[in-house]
Amino acid sequence: MQRSTFVLAIAAAAGAGTMTVELAAVRLIAPWFGTSSGVWTNVIGVILLALALGYLLGARLSRRANPMRHLGLALLCSAALTAWLPSLAPPVAEFFVPPGLALDEIASLMTWGSLAASIVLFLPAALALGCVGPLAVETLQKLRGGHAGDAGGRVLCFSTLGSLAGTFGTTHLLLPQVGLTRTFLGAAVLLALTGLAALRGTTRDGAPGSSEDSPPDRRPGRTIGGSAAGIVVVGLCFSRFEMPSPPEGASLLEERQSAYQSIRIFEQGEGPTRLRRLVVNESVDSFQSVWSPQPGLLPPGYYYNLFALPPWWSAAQGDWRLLTLGLGAGSTVRVMEGAMPGEAQLVSVGVEIDPAVADLGRAYFDLQGGTPERTVLTEVDARAALALDLEPFDQIVLDAFANNMEVPAHLSTTEFFRELRDALTPEGWLVINAAGFGLEDPVVSALAETLALAWERDVLVVRVPFARNCVLFARPAGDLPRPSTSTWRLATDLEHAAPVSALLAMLELPGAWRLVSGKPVPGRVTLTDDLNPIDRLQHESIRVGRRAWIDEL
Repeated sequence: MQRSTFVLAIAAAAGAGTMTVELAAVRLIAPWFGTSSGVWTNVIGVILLALALGYLLGARLSRRANPMRHLGLALLCSAALTAWLPSLAPPVAEFFVPPGLALDEIASLMTWGSLAASIVLFLPAALALGCVGPLAVETLQKLRGGHAGDAGGRVLCFSTLGSLAGTFGTTHLLLPQVGLTRTFLGAAVLLALTGLAALRGTTRDGAPGSSEDSPPDRRPGRTIGGSAAGIVVVGLCFSRFEMPSPPEGASLLEERQSAYQSIRIFEQGEGPTRLRRLVVNESVDSFQSVWSPQPGLLPPGYYYNLFALPPWWSAAQGDWRLLTLGLGAGSTVRVMEGAMPGEAQLVSVGVEIDPAVADLGRAYFDLQGGTPERTVLTEVDARAALALDLEPFDQIVLDAFANNMEVPAHLSTTEFFRELRDALTPEGWLVINAAGFGLEDPVVSALAETLALAWERDVLVVRVPFARNCVLFARPAGDLPRPSTSTWRLATDLEHAAPVSALLAMLELPGAWRLVSGKPVPGRVTLTDDLNPIDRLQHESIRVGRRAWIDEL
């Protein structure tokens, strides 16, 4: 291999390693901080800062004799730092976010905590990688001669091609197939081998970029290179990533890295009272799906129970067609199939973007699919699913969240809500799980007001007892039931009505509900595809809503 080609191969390997570290970095700290847009911004910002500093350092080193040697040393240093990231992440993250905090307590720490952890963990490795570009350009120009722009353009081209390989390989192959630890160790091995090859290709006399008049002393380079190589080897033997410990009294059934997130299954309790929870990313008291041995209503405090109310209010008979956007492991379907009124039969279509979640649902949550009565669609976005050729539904449940509290922006707009209306029968129901700290929570209010204006219909907002959730009910036509009226209560002689009636009695207490008018009101927040401040509203919800929620307690 010609030396100039070898330098370009080094640039490509460094590009691949940089993107692997960047994309896997968020997943590494996700169990403590989640993967919200704020966390992504912090990680990307830190790595960009580190690369900028690395470019300056690399430019300074490129003026020294034999930049090829410094190139190899930079790669070895980045490999050594990368190899130990899996072991360093848990103690660093727990320093900024101590274990045992509840979701509402940790929310305010996620932004600055993830920034601080990112600086400690990822800045050194990314800084070393930033040195590669200027050193590779200097080496290539000395080998080929010509213009600096020619050398720089070639290095940028190969570095970017390597970055593309690292981007696709990390997300679609390494993380879901080999996991976090081996992904980082694999990147460390690639960088270390490339660095060793660069040092091996450096000769004392006539080396790429060296000065024949003043040959450099190689002993400091040997010391640094040998130390870095040793750190890499020890890291390969001992560096391992450990997820946070299970909650007290819970046992871990399985954990998995998917292309989208970190997933764990916990079980707690014994016999008929035991529960299983599916947790993604965060390690706090949150969950994306829950299972009990018997289908039907869960214990108090689970918002899924409220999803079972529309069939009772409609006195459903025959097939009741349900579309669940954000199926998770199938909790909504399991609750509703065990709580349907009379002779009504549930026919469900569930949309879950992460196929790994659906697989775990089949294994641990009795999720069924592949039949006319139970259809599960994976790797389909909730909004994109509405474009499929599906019959109108009697009920749509929107329970799509990222990291338990983050509402996806494109699933909260006027345009999307109108698409949902078109997918319902005229007498159908839309039910939305809105994570928030009360009826006046900024996020809850914005969702309810946007929906009310989009449909020009009233929206009923109900607080979930013993939970940090509200549930929104709306209908394209037909009246909404009103608490403390005959439309709210069920006939006492209906079979299986007692648990549902008890739930309704709790929900009609003062302060447990409010009605949002579908008539235009000045000053309302309306979320659209063009202008959607949902991220700001979520920060406001955490800042203001949590304080009000604690005061109520």
